Amino acid sequence: MLAPTPASPESAGMSKAAFDRLEEHLRHRYIEAGRFPGTQLLVYRRGKIVHSAVQGFADVERKVPMKDDTIFRIYSMTKPITSVAFMMLYEEGRVALDEPVHKFIPEWKNLGVFQAGTAPAFLTKPPSRPMLIVDLLRHTSGLTYGFQQRSNVDAAYREMKIGEVVKSGTLQSMIDDLAKLPLEFSPGEAWNYSVSTDVIGYLIGKISGKPFEQFLKERIFTPLGMNDTDFFVPADKVHRFAACYSADPQGGMTFHATERKGTLTLQDDPTKSSFLSPPSFFSGGGGLCSTAADYLTFCRALLNGGELDGVRLIGPKTLALMTSNHLPGGRELPEMSKSLFSEATYNGIGFGLGFQVTMNPAQTLLPVSAGEYAWGGAATTSFWIDPAEELIAIFMTQVMPSTAYPLRRELRTMVYAAVTDSNI
Repeated sequence: MLAPTPASPESAGMSKAAFDRLEEHLRHRYIEAGRFPGTQLLVYRRGKIVHSAVQGFADVERKVPMKDDTIFRIYSMTKPITSVAFMMLYEEGRVALDEPVHKFIPEWKNLGVFQAGTAPAFLTKPPSRPMLIVDLLRHTSGLTYGFQQRSNVDAAYREMKIGEVVKSGTLQSMIDDLAKLPLEFSPGEAWNYSVSTDVIGYLIGKISGKPFEQFLKERIFTPLGMNDTDFFVPADKVHRFAACYSADPQGGMTFHATERKGTLTLQDDPTKSSFLSPPSFFSGGGGLCSTAADYLTFCRALLNGGELDGVRLIGPKTLALMTSNHLPGGRELPEMSKSLFSEATYNGIGFGLGFQVTMNPAQTLLPVSAGEYAWGGAATTSFWIDPAEELIAIFMTQVMPSTAYPLRRELRTMVYAAVTDSNI
């Protein structure tokens, strides 16, 4: 796969001075203040890499500097890749978006909706309609995450270790466990960030007839040359693997505290990490490690209508479907969300098939474009693709949780401030 051309920001209608200001902001506010170990930012516009910078450390304890080829845990940035993989099967006519999930997972046919009680004695009622494939892709399935800490259902997820950051079991054991638990709500009635994309990964394996992780490698990673993207980091690449930190002094994952004062606690030592060997649970919702360069390759294929250098993942019409708002009634996330945590901002934002989608830029209070689509990961990695401005931005660090600081808002503000020649 041909690497994109590095070029001056000015050659693609952007400002070097604005990027210098952004890097100074990251250095002063986050790295020197002890909030982040180090950062990597890639910005691509009009076919060129117009900004590529690394600062600080990939591993503070060992004084390993951040480099262009540092490998990161991308957590929920796995979700768009999994969603695209599923839509490749959709394009082949092997599954439809309006089919019931129980067609492929018969043991889920009689899932009830939570009314009262605690595990294992839940009181449930029948859903108003069956869970559809589209519900999994847009997080309207009625499933949840244990870390939401909002209900007795997600308490049961925690007890059974479903969807944990540290993975256990297998995709099949997750499906079997979920068959024993009620839905949080009737499918289609709300939006709730959940293990839905892990279920999509399971379905990719079931429908394709090959293991999910093998499908990703054969159909996406190898054709695109994404050689540093996998569910584990092999021994010959461990020296490039970043440490992961918690913004909590106790090393936990508190999502809703006030802004932290700059405490970094080692959360995952790259020399002892569970990511150093293949997992038993291949998480389509959060299991991949990758580099900024590899993820840029994936994003370039999307910006280019689903194809890059002769390798087509999906067609442009399918991609347009994925990046449309699929929330029922055309609503936006503030009207539909039950989540106490997700990787999404809310105002002016809808949700497509694997991405948040900007519907109303003014409501976001950010200088973004309608039709921009994006997502992020638990360790504060993030990306966005803006077709109108022919722009991709990818940010990497390793600090959990992603809500610790208002960085994503700042990145959008400052990257768009670098645009001097707008397409709009």
